Amino acid sequence: MEVEERDPVSGHRTTGHEWNGIKELDTPVPRGVLIFLVITHVFAVTWWFLMPTWPLGTTYTKGLLDVDQRAIVEQQLVDAAAERAPWIDRIERASFEEILPNEMLMSIVQSSGHQLFGDNCAACHGVDGRGSANYPDLTDDDWLWGGDVETVAETMRVGVNTEHPESRVAQMPSFGRDGLLNREQVNSVAAYVYSLSNPDYSTSENIDEIEAGREVFLTSCAACHGANARGNQDVGAPNLTDAYWIYGGDLQTIVTTVHGGRHGHMPTWDERLTNAEIKILALYVHSLRVEKP
Repeated sequence: MEVEERDPVSGHRTTGHEWNGIKELDTPVPRGVLIFLVITHVFAVTWWFLMPTWPLGTTYTKGLLDVDQRAIVEQQLVDAAAERAPWIDRIERASFEEILPNEMLMSIVQSSGHQLFGDNCAACHGVDGRGSANYPDLTDDDWLWGGDVETVAETMRVGVNTEHPESRVAQMPSFGRDGLLNREQVNSVAAYVYSLSNPDYSTSENIDEIEAGREVFLTSCAACHGANARGNQDVGAPNLTDAYWIYGGDLQTIVTTVHGGRHGHMPTWDERLTNAEIKILALYVHSLRVEKP
């Protein structure tokens, strides 16, 4: 019979294993760990019986408490919809003129509109509505189709360059790529357009090019942008005399725009959002401009 060996310091028996003179102690599992393991297993077994747990082909064990998270969420959605129904109905029936001065309804517009905007519009226009590269800023007062709340709602409903039968349609031709203008004409009209929002660009050195560009503008661009270049909201043509640009207002970007054209797109929301939600979003977007400091 082997003689039991004990560690002289701790008094614990050794297992007989030794590595480089280091012997392994045969110490028991701490009582606290054992108690924790027992409680954990008891809780797990109890949970199996109380809650939905085991898959059974096309179904699962329902549990003694008959808790159904799907049913709970569905009921919460129903309750939330019922709670919103009175003011949703009121917003849907009221005109914009009635809603705008109503502080209670506008407070609802601000809270629910912010959520709707974040879910549906922020990906392009940014969470603050200030736009991003190639997408318009909704907080300024520069609008392609008009910035009154009714027009904003209509633009949301039908979209821009979509398959909706009433879609707003606008496209800037690719004057250079399609050979409508030669390179010299593209450069000169771009210089003229740039000078409209940057008067200091007009100098004695480039005045001839700018004047030549003006002639090109009157024959090729004025039909949409107007002879004064202030745009036309009936056709979604932007004002070229201010400092607001969707694709960029530096000279090289303007050259690129004239050469290759632009074809913007905004989805139609009439099948994705209800009429009330479109009204709320339009009012919210309108408020972004109104509340700009």
